[in-house]
Amino acid sequence: MASKFTVSNRTGWLMAGPAVLLIAGFVILPFFLAFYFSFTNQRLVSPNPTEWVGLANYRQLLGVTTLTLEPVRDEAGAIVMKDGAPEYPSIRTLTRNNPDRPDLAGMREWFSFSLGGDSRTYVLARDVVFMKAIVNTFIFVLVVAPVQAGLALGLALLINQRLKGINVFRAIYFMPVVVSIVVVSLLWRLIYDGQSGLLNNLLGAISFGLIPPVDWLGNPSTALGAIIAMSIWQAVGFHMVIWLSGLQTISPTLYEAAAIEGASKWQVFRYITWPGLRNTAVLILIVITMQAFGLFAQIDVMTNGGPLDSTQTIVFQAVERGYGKQDISGGSAISVILFVIVLSISLIQRWLTREKS
Repeated sequence: MASKFTVSNRTGWLMAGPAVLLIAGFVILPFFLAFYFSFTNQRLVSPNPTEWVGLANYRQLLGVTTLTLEPVRDEAGAIVMKDGAPEYPSIRTLTRNNPDRPDLAGMREWFSFSLGGDSRTYVLARDVVFMKAIVNTFIFVLVVAPVQAGLALGLALLINQRLKGINVFRAIYFMPVVVSIVVVSLLWRLIYDGQSGLLNNLLGAISFGLIPPVDWLGNPSTALGAIIAMSIWQAVGFHMVIWLSGLQTISPTLYEAAAIEGASKWQVFRYITWPGLRNTAVLILIVITMQAFGLFAQIDVMTNGGPLDSTQTIVFQAVERGYGKQDISGGSAISVILFVIVLSISLIQRWLTREKS
């Protein structure tokens, strides 16, 4: 006869079984398949058999090198000028059919710089678009994480008051979180419209027409910043609630003692509030960082990676390669690279937290 513990355990597994199967089929199995496909030339639809290519996908994605060139000189040895600047040899002549530098085959110019003198250093990449996606993703994370956390903390401190009707403000600040990110992206795409968008109309009215209309999502210099601003606004309410829960765990007697001692508001925040929120701060930074690295929906709805690849991100590239271009192996390799990046940052954050404690 089975014991009560055995029967209970069996019942629990039967109830959890469907969820376990779904997680295994849609999370765990694809996770390991992505590792396998990243070492092959797997296509979404292809009559050719799958072949093992080793690290070829990673070399294609992460291949970067530098090339230093001297300016072109005429027969007299003088530097040839073009548009007021020294003219340099064409990069294409060095990366195409160049028997002297086979390692440069297929590479393209990413950016260039000069450290003084006449020579100029060019940074070449095998996949310039993916390099831009990595840079854009890190810019997004480095801006969104501190700004969103700081704004959320400020809002939490404002609404952590015993005032009549304060719950109304809490609901207003949290409202954008419950709206679908796709709907929010469509709404902000209309706000950012370069012709008749709300933002341009508002800026024109405030400046009495002195500020000209800006195509916020069509300009490479403003597109990523516009998406960053929208993303911060959309999710700040969620992190505000987490900060608020942390604030409410701090004992009120500490604030009463600080008031008796005549501590200023800054001293109360520095010596009571912030130490009490240390664990909450770690949680929020980790959550924001993970969410920021997963940036996709805003890009897909608002810019589709443009203009001029200025809003490409790692996740968008993974989806675009895997399904848009039917390159499952390339998309899987990008997913693995993203996993390694996120795992490394998580370990660093955990190590820094232990060091501080």
